[in-house]
Amino acid sequence: MELSDDLLCLFSGEIDRRNGSYTIEIPEREVELGDLEPDGSYRIALVPQARPQTDSDTTTSQKSTQATTEPNPPVTEGDHRTVEIETIGDQGDGIARVERGYVVIVPDTDPHERVEIEITSVAETVAFAEVVERYEHHE
Repeated sequence: MELSDDLLCLFSGEIDRRNGSYTIEIPEREVELGDLEPDGSYRIALVPQARPQTDSDTTTSQKSTQATTEPNPPVTEGDHRTVEIETIGDQGDGIARVERGYVVIVPDTDPHERVEIEITSVAETVAFAEVVERYEHHE
């Protein structure tokens, strides 16, 4: 499945039925750390969960299903990216987002600073990076 670079956030959730309507709850962290704002209007896409695995499925097909429902991080260690620091996190580090809204933590940066980074560590939901070069601020 191909995902647009315009994607602001990506998470798994359930559709709940409440009072004759269906609702999807957005995790608070997606609003606090991302480009989403309460009471904002957004387009969403629903992708069905992969079917449950059966005993007859092979290990290869299980890995394939996992990759479909849980995409790999869009960065790898050693990658270089040019990013804009969106905000500062609770620990004082800069926070940038890359494809699919994936979070990259960049120490020693300021909001709206444009920097080239090198990814130093990658986890499922967040990566860490160091500044390689700082660029002049353009608005």
